[in-house]
Amino acid sequence: MSRVAVITGAASGLGLAICAHMARQGRQIAVLDLDAEAADKAAVQLRAQGAKAVAVQADVADRSMVDNAFDRVRTALGPIEILVTSAGISGFVPFEQLTAEQWARTISVNLTGTFHCLQSAIPDMVAAGWGRIVTMSSAAGQTGVPRQAHYSASKGGIIALTKTVALEYAAKGITANTIPPFTVDTPMLRGAQRSKQLPGAEVLSRAVPAGRLGTADEIAAVCAFLCTDEASYITGQVVGVNGGAVT
Repeated sequence: MSRVAVITGAASGLGLAICAHMARQGRQIAVLDLDAEAADKAAVQLRAQGAKAVAVQADVADRSMVDNAFDRVRTALGPIEILVTSAGISGFVPFEQLTAEQWARTISVNLTGTFHCLQSAIPDMVAAGWGRIVTMSSAAGQTGVPRQAHYSASKGGIIALTKTVALEYAAKGITANTIPPFTVDTPMLRGAQRSKQLPGAEVLSRAVPAGRLGTADEIAAVCAFLCTDEASYITGQVVGVNGGAVT
């Protein structure tokens, strides 16, 4: 069935890889991103590969923009039955130097943004009696990370939010799971390396039993499976795809 999937933060990195995997499953894809130009480029790329895809611009921290964006998806593709929340921001600040503004912005995008998208999409899933939700949290939300109190708190909140949504909607045919990546080779990670906030891949890999960084495709493949009919009995789970780094 050609179900409609909204992927946030979808114009690059992990989000774009998820779009590609969903497209190969025959999903109709809404590429939602803050960067309208990048979202357009990603949608063109997906359509060139045979997928039905539209680009939608929105700041997930802004509820009115999210609601308007999801309405545009419904008009273009139909009711939303799959939601993957990959939009997020990061940063490294010693705790004593962390400003209230930095804290608020990170929580607003990562945690509240996820909340906005869930509330906007779930009524369609309830009406259909079928839905798949995958949130992208982080190993930081499981273990904490020095100089990332704001990021870790936001991602830990996503884990708790996802579990709660899973419990509330399990009887309605809707599953909700979260994937908390560890170190994945993405533009966000490479940016942190360029700014010297993180060491190179060789150093980071030492913390991973598998001995290497993860790839966006490895995360995307698990995400895509969680959005299938075959995954109907998996809900409320923290699905680690991390090379054994967090067990």
